[in-house]
Amino acid sequence: MNISLKKAIIFGLFTAFLVLGAVSMKRAMPDAKEERIYQAIKVYSPYIVQKKVGGLEILDKRSGIKEKPSSQEIFHRLDELDKKWGKEHLRVENNEVIVIGENNQTVTRLYIENEKERSFLTSFFGI
Repeated sequence: MNISLKKAIIFGLFTAFLVLGAVSMKRAMPDAKEERIYQAIKVYSPYIVQKKVGGLEILDKRSGIKEKPSSQEIFHRLDELDKKWGKEHLRVENNEVIVIGENNQTVTRLYIENEKERSFLTSFFGI
């Protein structure tokens, strides 16, 4: 085999592994969030991540039910649960997000500061 052909094959394999690694890292990352509004809403979400000796688990504060997805899937599953909760318990009125409690009462109102936060609410929570 020619030396330049060997170098080309090694370079091709290296590039392929590099691309595959970047793609798998991109898939493993949870959705990007608008930090200020997400953190303000997250206070009222019933789902929290608990650290245990065996890894991470998601706890539903309302029922006490624990989920233990794999470490690769935990933040994707937390996003799914938050999105489902948000569709049922969040409303947008004018420039405010209204957090609705279990008995359809208003828990709090959060001010939407800019268009980025509004578009985040639409894309992430679907409201």
